[in-house]
Amino acid sequence: MPDVRLASPQGRWILLTTVLGSSMAMLDSTVVNVALPRIGRDLDAGLAALQWTVNAYMVTLAGLILLGGSLGDRYGRRKIFVVGVVWFAAASLLCGLAPNAEVLVAARAFQGVGGALLTPGSLALIQASFHPDDRGRAVGLWSGFGGVGAAVGPFVGGWLVDGPGWRWVFLLNVPLAALCVPVALRHVPESDAGSSRARGAESAEGRPHGGFDVLGAVLAALSLGLVTYALIEAGRGAVVVAVAAVGGVAAGAAFLYVERHRPDPMMPLDVFASRQFTAVNLVTLCVYAALGGFFFLSAVQLQVVAGYSALGAGTALLPTTVLMLLLSARSGELADRIGPRIPLTAGPLLSAAGMLLMLRVGPDASYPADVLPAVLVLGVGLVTLVAPLTATVLASVDVARAGLASGINNAAARAAGLVAVAALPVVTGMGEEAYRSATAFDDAFGRAMVVCAVLMVAGAAIAFATVRPPGPECRRPECRTHGSVTAPPLEGVRARRNLAPGPRRDPGKFDG
Repeated sequence: MPDVRLASPQGRWILLTTVLGSSMAMLDSTVVNVALPRIGRDLDAGLAALQWTVNAYMVTLAGLILLGGSLGDRYGRRKIFVVGVVWFAAASLLCGLAPNAEVLVAARAFQGVGGALLTPGSLALIQASFHPDDRGRAVGLWSGFGGVGAAVGPFVGGWLVDGPGWRWVFLLNVPLAALCVPVALRHVPESDAGSSRARGAESAEGRPHGGFDVLGAVLAALSLGLVTYALIEAGRGAVVVAVAAVGGVAAGAAFLYVERHRPDPMMPLDVFASRQFTAVNLVTLCVYAALGGFFFLSAVQLQVVAGYSALGAGTALLPTTVLMLLLSARSGELADRIGPRIPLTAGPLLSAAGMLLMLRVGPDASYPADVLPAVLVLGVGLVTLVAPLTATVLASVDVARAGLASGINNAAARAAGLVAVAALPVVTGMGEEAYRSATAFDDAFGRAMVVCAVLMVAGAAIAFATVRPPGPECRRPECRTHGSVTAPPLEGVRARRNLAPGPRRDPGKFDG
């Protein structure tokens, strides 16, 4: 049984290194949007290159994040976490030194691989190392510090862009990794799925969930990459775009075939036998597609159209994340009392209203009168939504599969965001040079906010029609304290029986 106590020096070191590792990945998910206009000007890049700057990272992260957890189970969580941190730092260095947009995009794709290795590992190390009596508090602190990192990310990104330059948005990861790795190697104990019953959420057959499914991971990433390419380049109408679209769909179909027939798939399709799980993931796709498009375009709108500095744009969006960080616990408690249906319906509707309020943000927009009301309403909507969404995902499957369910939900959210970033410019008629023209971008931004609001309303409608009791039964801190707007909180895949005691539930049974 893990026996590290939180009050011990080793416990504090473990908490420090896991927070540093997860914060690196979380910061890069939030600060890059603020830097996009400056990156475009400095590298003489068009809108497609800016889309790829965001999406190259998301393609590899979303496609490989489930495999990253499985690698930790197989080869040791500390080892894979350290490899992920080093990989992420090396890719960040390449991003910071990139001489052109092509190198930057390639480096971002490599960075996503590192993120897929370290993101599941940071929480897994806490759950595999700490004594059960301290584990809940350690996870709560990890989530809280991670939320603070997400909250200050856009602010720090804006300050770096306006100060030493956008390259430091990426170079900042190098000293963080230089601190994180030695601490991990010296103070974090190694663990793997077979070392203890408390360190591996196992299936009924005694095997860890999610095998070493390289083929499935490659097909998932390939499908996302080809579909993303087809959407970004759709306006050009070239034959290669059609080939990429067909290839992406074919790779997706092959992924589903492989996952259905492998004995140890990274995404067992029978988890979708739970109608509640399937329905909540549909809500996730709608919500995080809207959020991905909103945060990608809003940071550019505030700078190109409203005339804000990078620091001003990053600070302008800060209240949304601060509200999530401060109030998510109370939202989760409310959902525990009244059930998930009302929060999962009201939250997207409030978020849609916030996005429509962004239509007021134009040239010389006033922050108190135009921007702040929009981000506050959006923030209240996300507070209402995020904790119940995660808790409902976890409550919809067998306790031993909670980590698997959360990983799928997290990957779905990231995939939805990257597809939205790729598709919105095409859907709204945003040309390759639109971000260089305030008038052209403002017109397309207005249409994009309407599309994002419609996606939120669709999510609310799905939730109202499909989500039923029982209410969420998650009492774990990572469901409550959360500040990232790019994906739901990621529940670890270890020690589910210790963290969530209670009767086992048939994953295919719907209790509504």
